[in-house]
Amino acid sequence: MKIRPKLTRLFTALIAASCATVTFANDIAFWNHTRTGANAFNKVQTEEWFEDASELGVSWVRLAFDKWKGKKRDFLMANASNYQGLVNEDLAELIRALDWAHSNGLKVVVAPLSLPGTRYSQNNGFKYDSRLWKDRTYWKAAMTYWHDLAAALKDHPAIAAYNILNEPAPELHTGAEEHGAPGNTERFDLWYAEHKGSAADLYDFYSQIIPEIRSVDSETPIMVDAGWYAQPSAFSYWPAALADDKVLYTFHMYEPYAFTSHENFNKNKELSYPGSIPFVGSKQDWNKEVIRSYLQPFYDWARANEIPNNRLVAGEFGCYRRNNGCQQYLTDLIDVLEEHETHWAFYSFREDEWDGYDYEIGTGSLPWDYWKAIDRGETPEVPRNDNKLFMSIKLRLR
Repeated sequence: MKIRPKLTRLFTALIAASCATVTFANDIAFWNHTRTGANAFNKVQTEEWFEDASELGVSWVRLAFDKWKGKKRDFLMANASNYQGLVNEDLAELIRALDWAHSNGLKVVVAPLSLPGTRYSQNNGFKYDSRLWKDRTYWKAAMTYWHDLAAALKDHPAIAAYNILNEPAPELHTGAEEHGAPGNTERFDLWYAEHKGSAADLYDFYSQIIPEIRSVDSETPIMVDAGWYAQPSAFSYWPAALADDKVLYTFHMYEPYAFTSHENFNKNKELSYPGSIPFVGSKQDWNKEVIRSYLQPFYDWARANEIPNNRLVAGEFGCYRRNNGCQQYLTDLIDVLEEHETHWAFYSFREDEWDGYDYEIGTGSLPWDYWKAIDRGETPEVPRNDNKLFMSIKLRLR
């Protein structure tokens, strides 16, 4: 972590706070212009993280808190199997992080990884918890949870949106194909024809939970991920835009996963971008044009439903930093997003559990002295710098 003099930090915080007071309340106006940000998926959030994110130049943070240590089984909601109300001590921790963000001029999108009936897989033995998508009883619990959370956060000046649930996957274990050829969306329509009106109907779920939020907060924008783990084309089966006029539609982009994942570096190594990469059962040439065609069904759906570009968000994207061609992949993807004036947040900024997507480290391995310090139980400083890989993101922030 970079160390800055106390006076420099104080000056940065004062400038950021003064800017925040003259910009936006918790309304949709913040999103009228393209916003670029970062994901915060840390196990422990610190004030310094927000200071450094502000100094980097991000304008918004997509904040997940489910890895934080709570007073009960599940942070903030106590028990995902039996929600009875927010845990006040956990809520205080969340508000403290929001205070840090606000003091540094950052807006925050609160993005739960869990809801009642669907516990985050890493907190659930690495198994996807699909109860929410099988039993509408959990819909009622999830609605109550968001009612309580929105009531608690609606007046906080850092809040930019509520992201209802990170990467929902109601289609999992229903026989649906997760992937299809770029531009091919027929499988979504076939799946929805069979599951419309069931507990797996994500469109209906959002249609019911949003009015519950609006019963206590009429202004704060609401961000909704597509199904199939926020796959961009998965909006294509939705019959229309949601009724609320303050909704942001968001997708995540890690395709082709055979290239972007750490498994590529650990197992394949020969895969590079641009190049021939396995996808949907065969090798395909991936380049900027293919990225563009892969995302196009999302933009076509938005246009058909008269959703403006400033309501579209790439909530997560990235690639394992050591993969050959990661820099070009990030550059090409951001180029396509900016062609459509899409808000975006890269994954991730200074994650504290894994260095795989910490682009400030560059493409090399961490030094041996770093790992020896870890073995000794120390918390060594991660060697970060403005390398070529990181600059492919940093120079695009605004």
